[in-house]
Amino acid sequence: MTTSMSMRMTRLRQQLLSSSSPIYTTLSSRLGRITTTRHLPAAAASKRRPLSTSSPTAKAKQLLLLLLIVFALVLLIRAAMSSSSSSPASDATAAAPFENPRTVVKKLLAESQPEGQGATVRRSIGRHELRNLDPFLMLDEFSVSKPAGFPDHPHRGFETVTYMLDGAFTHQDFAGHKGTIRTGDVQWMTAGRGIVHSEMPAADGVQKGLQLWINLSSKDKMIEPRYQELQSNDISCAEKDGVEVKIIAGEAFGARSPVYTRTPTMYMDFTMRPGSQLHQPVPEGWNAFVYIIDGEGVFGTEKAPRVGAHHCLVLGPGDGLSVWNKSGKPLRFALVGGQPLNEPVVQHGPFVMNTRAEIQQAMEDYYHGRNGFEKANHWSST
Repeated sequence: MTTSMSMRMTRLRQQLLSSSSPIYTTLSSRLGRITTTRHLPAAAASKRRPLSTSSPTAKAKQLLLLLLIVFALVLLIRAAMSSSSSSPASDATAAAPFENPRTVVKKLLAESQPEGQGATVRRSIGRHELRNLDPFLMLDEFSVSKPAGFPDHPHRGFETVTYMLDGAFTHQDFAGHKGTIRTGDVQWMTAGRGIVHSEMPAADGVQKGLQLWINLSSKDKMIEPRYQELQSNDISCAEKDGVEVKIIAGEAFGARSPVYTRTPTMYMDFTMRPGSQLHQPVPEGWNAFVYIIDGEGVFGTEKAPRVGAHHCLVLGPGDGLSVWNKSGKPLRFALVGGQPLNEPVVQHGPFVMNTRAEIQQAMEDYYHGRNGFEKANHWSST
């Protein structure tokens, strides 16, 4: 028997000794005697009586011993193959949920600026550094206290989505619609051909929220105005592996928002506990961005630097976004994506159309009170 074979037999004997089975115990003792015999000096070995091979009982025992050795070797080979199947390469494949993950291609800190009447907003999309991100026209994080606010003003050609983070805002328009949205509520307003409305604080203290402007295609710019309003308990929610999501539009974790998006849109409010990670699909071909509300996180790739609150992160192309919360505090952010319209954008304040002539027409309609603005000259908010 070679040295290599001797070592294998020794390891096999050690493994068999760990079993309480009488068969394995007997087998291990026999293996020990065989191994010892093979290592005896020639003179000593010659004095030992040779094994009798003529007895049927001896032949049966040798055959059983051989079968047990083969069986044990098969088990060892299978165990080795099983451990090799969970190699680092396969683990790396399992940890990569997207074939083409989205990464951050632009980072913009939303800076404070005056807006409305005495109000302050942090604007990211809509500034000269990021004029728009088709189909998104503007994103404001507002922080407003009485008596400041956004008194009577018109809109045409797009939608506004107001999401209250804290506090309450009262909205009323020239068509008689009036309501108050509170913490966690959403108002999805389609301005269409024209609306005049006001948005004012409805409680004492600081009222906080996000307002997103979404463009409408040329065929929808002159539709009748409409509203979709959701209270916080009507918004779809889900939780998975330390990540909570409120789904304002679109789908996440198997839950879907009831909101109808005329321009295909996803809008989600994620909160991630420390140490958690998220892998959220985003339709390919859509433009998407992240706005960090609170905390700091790692976006796109695990080795990317951490980014903190009030940053807008524009995402590159791909099929999904990965996020890691490596801090000791919760991370909260909005993930927004939309299908590009690929149409010309001409904007003048609250009017967004496709041509300069259409902008001029909107201004004249508002001034003369026609073509959707008939009630504009005879109404004011209370």
